[in-house]
Amino acid sequence: MKPDLYAVVGNPIGHSLSPRIHALFAKQTGQNMIYEARLGRPDHFAADVRAWFREGLRGLNVTVPFKEEAFRLVDLRTPRAERAGAVNTVWQEADGRLTGDNTDGAGFLRDLTERLGFDPAGRNILILGAGGATRGLLEPLLRATPARLVIANRTPERAVALVESFAELADATHLESSGLDVIPEGPYDLVINATAAGLGETGLALPASLVGETGVAYDLVYGPASRPFLEWAREHGAARVTDGLGMLVEQAAEAFAAWRGVRPETAPVLKELQQGLPER
Repeated sequence: MKPDLYAVVGNPIGHSLSPRIHALFAKQTGQNMIYEARLGRPDHFAADVRAWFREGLRGLNVTVPFKEEAFRLVDLRTPRAERAGAVNTVWQEADGRLTGDNTDGAGFLRDLTERLGFDPAGRNILILGAGGATRGLLEPLLRATPARLVIANRTPERAVALVESFAELADATHLESSGLDVIPEGPYDLVINATAAGLGETGLALPASLVGETGVAYDLVYGPASRPFLEWAREHGAARVTDGLGMLVEQAAEAFAAWRGVRPETAPVLKELQQGLPER
């Protein structure tokens, strides 16, 4: 039987671990499928994606810089995609319409709670950055009812806008915004680096008081780009630091489950990926 075809699209795309992750998921669950990486063309994204589905593509993951364009492209959106304002997972309905989902926030929360054992309920959380990555995290985080959630951004107005957009979900949470240079004093139980450029390129000196002795520091990116933030957190006594590789695997598992109707085990896949990457 001919295998079903899936892909990830981005630009650049050569570094993507998604083909390996989904190949491991397919082997583990006995799914007959192929998953490949495709370089997106910025001026032809929508036309290319619709052509791929007409040619038999069963599902598509979308990464930088096309998540917002995918949001505009699809015909239907899940509630969490609507809230995030971005789409990273696409499939085709029986009538030919394309549905878009956003699995980033669910993948992050699953990695945070299951692998790290961190329950956000009643905790103090700080997010550095107010871009699309933060927007994708806010709904699941707020539904987990932290006591306080601060969004700090270099341009404070963007953080203010996010607080206003998500205020209706913050009944049990004190949700506030700030500039990166005037972050409310910590310590915080969880500090998330979601800055678009990565801490190493911001030139920002974060106050040591942000991280407590039992605090967790989480960078949404993985590999070398995560090192400046993770090193800063270690130096200032964070109990645990982690990059975003676990989130990458968990959000992929969310997409795989939506496409194939079976959820793969993520722990062995994450372990295999960690063994093949430089120490972080």
